[in-house]
Amino acid sequence: MSKIKNAFENGKAFIAFITCGDPDLGTTAAAVRAAVENGADLIELGIPFSDPTAEGPVIQGANLRALKGGVTTDKIFAFVRELRQDVTVPLVFMTYANVVFSYGAERFLAACRDVGIDGLILPDLPYEEKGEFLPVCRACGVDLISLIAPTSENRIAMIAKEAEGFLYIVSSLGVTGARSEIQTDLASIVKVVRQNTDVPCAIGFGISTPEQAGRMAGLADGVIVGSAIVKQLEQYGKDAPEHVGRYVRSMKDAISG
Repeated sequence: MSKIKNAFENGKAFIAFITCGDPDLGTTAAAVRAAVENGADLIELGIPFSDPTAEGPVIQGANLRALKGGVTTDKIFAFVRELRQDVTVPLVFMTYANVVFSYGAERFLAACRDVGIDGLILPDLPYEEKGEFLPVCRACGVDLISLIAPTSENRIAMIAKEAEGFLYIVSSLGVTGARSEIQTDLASIVKVVRQNTDVPCAIGFGISTPEQAGRMAGLADGVIVGSAIVKQLEQYGKDAPEHVGRYVRSMKDAISG
């Protein structure tokens, strides 16, 4: 049983996404710790991929910088093992199916279990094809986290019924990145989710301000922020962790209010 549900036990969960190895793994570790110290309840760790189809320019740039810096999946597993010496919040990998395939699904998920990864998000894995990974995930005690998009429509109930860990509700069509306005009717999506599962749901894509975070927390059990955090790592480099900590604190305060 993964620890993901722990992230949702103390009010609304703040979920921070950070790309591993941008600008280097030492800075990633410091940024993760700063986020946790300032209220992040769960951390999504991005494993860089050369063709991250769900990502906008900010996270694409982070992927390319990390890969250029020599980050590998093996180095990331070693990094998580070290992180787990003192970081106790749930940790989830977000990457692409090809990364898991090329590493070998059994080997990848066994390594996740051994280093203390609680869940896996594969945004390019259609719900109908999750059978390729689900048995291996279950055997290793890693939750395979499903996504629900504005286009899921009549599939929402079906996806929700089989959800584990938490449900990732995508706020808007398109790729990740800050948006000035989120216009999707998220309340109706969350309503269908609630009718079909007790698994918590969190909203991500496009959330960057405390005001947006507060609004989304009013609808769902948690809020996911990626691009706004990654932008700080791009801007401040090795000095980013203290900025990340301050930003996470402002967002956590907004959803706790």
